Amino acid sequence: MSTIARRALPPLALGAVVILLWQVLVVALDINAYVLPSPAAILTQVTSYAPILIGAAIVTGTNALIGLVVGTVLGIVLALVAVSSRVFDELTGPLVAALAVIPIVALAPVLYTMYGADVQLARQVVAGVSVFVPVFINTLRGLRQTTPVHRDLMRAYAAGRWQMMRTLTLPTARPFIFTGVRIASSLSVIAALVAEYFGGPRGGLGTFITSSVSQSDYARAWSYVVASILLGLIFYVVALGIEVFALRHQRT
Repeated sequence: MSTIARRALPPLALGAVVILLWQVLVVALDINAYVLPSPAAILTQVTSYAPILIGAAIVTGTNALIGLVVGTVLGIVLALVAVSSRVFDELTGPLVAALAVIPIVALAPVLYTMYGADVQLARQVVAGVSVFVPVFINTLRGLRQTTPVHRDLMRAYAAGRWQMMRTLTLPTARPFIFTGVRIASSLSVIAALVAEYFGGPRGGLGTFITSSVSQSDYARAWSYVVASILLGLIFYVVALGIEVFALRHQRT
């Protein structure tokens, strides 16, 4: 059995047991759908509305991806500037702390008012802000991991600032950068999804969840929740795969 199979089978088996127990409890206790629909009812909705689910996931995933890319680039670039300039580092500290505590539920309506409720930009900005903080913090921490003796050795060989950054600082920081991106990959989906609850154009998973709940179609609402979970897992797995590939390539 391969390593991937050994790692994948236990959580898959646990998930199957949880779903089976969920189905048995809902049927045995006759739990109402508005409290908790059964997995069978949710699966029926998933298969019946699969094209709509896929379309909604593409809308939410696109907003999350744009926010992830922009937030990651800004986080890495500003971390590089901060590690090179003490003044800039001191200036960005309070700003990053403020961004970290901004509630999405308050930010999304403000952005809809600023940019209009008929465009996706507000959702992308919300996702980008959520991504920026973990990427910036992890990148900055990684850039500070180089030891003074290594920097002194590079200077002794007359290495310039860019050479030190390329051959010493960035390779040392790479695992931290990928950790930040991996954390941010799931956050981007959550942020884009939550932003959809507070207005904006229809089409995303969040808007369909709210509309299904308002119509008391709870099984269908849960089908969109399932699609949201799968979308978040896809983002996480892709980010993890890129991290494993890059770090393996670095070692070789």
